Amino acid sequence: MTQDKKIRRVLRAINHFAVFFLLVGFVVTCCTMLFVQTMTDSMGLVLTAENIEAAAKITLLNVFLLTALFTLIDFWRRRRTVVRPTKIIIDAARRMMAGDFSVRIPPIKSLGSEDAFNEIAACFNKMAEELSHTETLRTDFVANVSHELKTPLAVMQNYGTLLSEEGLEEEKRIEYALAIKDASARLATLITNILKLNKLENQQIAPARRLYNLSEQLCECLLGFEEAWERKGLSIETDIEEDVRIYADGEMMSLVWNNLFSNAIKFTQEGGTVSLSVRTEGDFAVVRVKDTGCGISAEVGKHIFDKFYQGDTSHATQGNGLGLALVKRVIDISGSDISVESELGKGTVFTVKIRRMPHAPEEIR
Repeated sequence: MTQDKKIRRVLRAINHFAVFFLLVGFVVTCCTMLFVQTMTDSMGLVLTAENIEAAAKITLLNVFLLTALFTLIDFWRRRRTVVRPTKIIIDAARRMMAGDFSVRIPPIKSLGSEDAFNEIAACFNKMAEELSHTETLRTDFVANVSHELKTPLAVMQNYGTLLSEEGLEEEKRIEYALAIKDASARLATLITNILKLNKLENQQIAPARRLYNLSEQLCECLLGFEEAWERKGLSIETDIEEDVRIYADGEMMSLVWNNLFSNAIKFTQEGGTVSLSVRTEGDFAVVRVKDTGCGISAEVGKHIFDKFYQGDTSHATQGNGLGLALVKRVIDISGSDISVESELGKGTVFTVKIRRMPHAPEEIR
């Protein structure tokens, strides 16, 4: 304990003693005077100077004793009901400041303890739990980013070394160059997705909502994958209601459709089927993207919207685990809803429900 703290503690003790002394002195003096006045009036006693001096000394001694007793009682009470709970909370806060997010404050049980301290402890524990989750996500995010960056960089470095060899055949040179190109494209996509996700999570991208034709947008996005589905020999089935209009940010929603189509094609075996349907159901436009791919288990389904999570590691080189995290964030920002139904070996269905005209301006109703 520093010298300043000791001085403040002594001054605080003196202040408490002085307050109790004045209070007890006033009460005892008033009571004594009332008692003496009553006795002299009723019994006709005459008080001499010696009697008054002796009574005054005894009264002063009583005041000091009672003051000391009340001060000790108040010190014990404050120690148990204020100082002890406060110290527990401060110690927990210091541990959290030092980076220990596992700290929790147990229920504070002491004689006369205020319920407010338990409310503070409950809020503190909730905050610690949230910070612990945030710290875990941050640590995982950094670890995953580092891993995802190292993989394409290692590929580029290795093939770059091979390209520098003398007498390399033209066929090999083209193969290595294409490998470097693919790795660099994957790296660029990863960085782009990280930046997009960061902006979305920090609300740096404000939705630019407008009324547009969702049916046309879905067709355009699906046609962008024509080369991919033809290469795998997939069948494409569509059930698209014409002129389904929604009031949303078209560019942000295109991220949703492109990621869902990309996943459906990626996880569907050759000769399989990918289906797209869009229908109006009341105030909602309902989009379903279905595939006959490998499907996902219930355990994997709990994490598919987590950053960098890849349930099927056999396709890990085709993505970076950020696609569905982007999809979920866009859906949340747009006030829409996404759900998934899947069965291992039979395929997956993603269903997106978008309110067609949420708070649309009067002129476009």
